[in-house]
Amino acid sequence: MGYDSIPSVLDVEGAQLMKVPNAIVQSLRIYGQWYPVEGVETRAGYDPSLPWISASDDINSAEWDNARKVRQALITAVDRQALVDEILSGNGNTNTPIHSYSGFEHYLDGRDWQYDPDGAKQLLAEAGYPDGFSITLTPALRGAPQEVESCEAIAQMWENIGLDVDFQRIPYGTLRPTLVGRTYQGATCHAGGPLPTPANGFGSYLTENPFNRGLEHAWSDDLMRRAMAEVDPDAREAMERELGQFLFDHALTDLTYYNIDALWPVGPRIEPWTEHVRRSDVRQINGYEYIRHRR
Repeated sequence: MGYDSIPSVLDVEGAQLMKVPNAIVQSLRIYGQWYPVEGVETRAGYDPSLPWISASDDINSAEWDNARKVRQALITAVDRQALVDEILSGNGNTNTPIHSYSGFEHYLDGRDWQYDPDGAKQLLAEAGYPDGFSITLTPALRGAPQEVESCEAIAQMWENIGLDVDFQRIPYGTLRPTLVGRTYQGATCHAGGPLPTPANGFGSYLTENPFNRGLEHAWSDDLMRRAMAEVDPDAREAMERELGQFLFDHALTDLTYYNIDALWPVGPRIEPWTEHVRRSDVRQINGYEYIRHRR
C-alpha cells in the first residue's frame, strides 16, 4: 500500500493498518562493475573512465582504491535515517547495509555506513574528483512504497556533494533490458524482498545469470558459486561472511539504505494475520486463508 493512502484508511471507523516489519529492502545498486572474467566477453557497459569503475580488477591497485573511494562517497552522502523519518514517516529502519545480508547483519561484524557528507567530499577529492562528476540515477519502479521519492532525495544529497545527477524516471520494462544486457551505466534505487540466506541472492552476481546487480568479478564469482553449492551450513556461512565483508569494504553494489515496513489496510470486521504472511513478496496482500472475523 502506498503511504499516501494512510489517511484514507484511518478515516474508516474501526479500520487498522497491519504492519509487516522489514518486508522490503531498498538498495543502491552501482552498475558498470563488470570486470573481466576469463572466458566471458568484455561487457558493453564496462567503461573504466567512469569515476566509480576501476581500470584494474586488482583490489590492491591504485585504480581500484580510487574507484572504491568514489563508491564509498556515494553511499556515505546518503542520510539514511532522514529518509526513514521523512520519506517513510518512520515505517522502516536502517539496520541492514547490504541487500544480500538482510537479517544477517552479524555476518558483517559490526560494519555499517555513517552519514558523512563532508567525508564524502573528501573521498571524492582523494579519488581525483574535487569538483564532482556526472552520474545517472534511476529508480527501479517495482511497486515499493515511496521508491521514487526516496531516489529523488538521494539525487539531491548527491548534488549537495557536487555531483551532476541525471535523474531518469523510466518504466522498469525499459530499464531491465539494459541491466540484463550489461549496458546500463550509473546507479539504481532498487527494491527487493529479504532473503532466507545471503547465498540465495548470489546468482544475480554471476556472469551467466541474465539479470545482474551491477557486479562481476572473478574472485567473487568463484566464491559465490562455491557458497551456493555448499550443503554444510557452517561452511556456507563462513563463505557468506567473507563475501559480505568484501562487498561492504569495497562499497561494490546492493548497498541497502533502509528496510521498509509494509502496511496493509485491514477493515473493521477482520483481524490482522501478521504471523501468517508469506515473506517472498509482500507488495501484494497474501495469506487470505488465515483471515478471521474481528473479535
